[in-house]
Amino acid sequence: MSAVKLEDARRVIGAAEKKAKEIGQPMNIAVADEGGNIVAHVRMDNAWIGSIDISMKKAYTSRAFDIETKDLATHSQSGGQFFGIHASNDGKIMIFAGGIPLKRDGKVVGAIGVSGGSGDQDHAVAMAGAAAY
Repeated sequence: MSAVKLEDARRVIGAAEKKAKEIGQPMNIAVADEGGNIVAHVRMDNAWIGSIDISMKKAYTSRAFDIETKDLATHSQSGGQFFGIHASNDGKIMIFAGGIPLKRDGKVVGAIGVSGGSGDQDHAVAMAGAAAY
């Protein structure tokens, strides 16, 4: 079975929280399953409430397109092959760094989405979480 379980999501979130604490930036951390549905979300103390929605949408986006959101951002600039993609899927697409697919046996089975810091911080925290999967 390749589904992202709650136990998996908690492990991923725990590793991401640890990284967020190390860099001193409170984050919103969301984990989605294969269908892009949220399995778990954590808003660390003092993390921006506006980033709750963004973290969940980053997880959805990363799973929906099986791509790191920072890479999608690169291709969605004016003139890029995915320009305008953020307007698709009823506004659920986030093209900021911080979303990373979770893979098992080379197959994308879910994603993590992190929001609350700079793009580099969000990506670093998401990478730490994804590595724990």
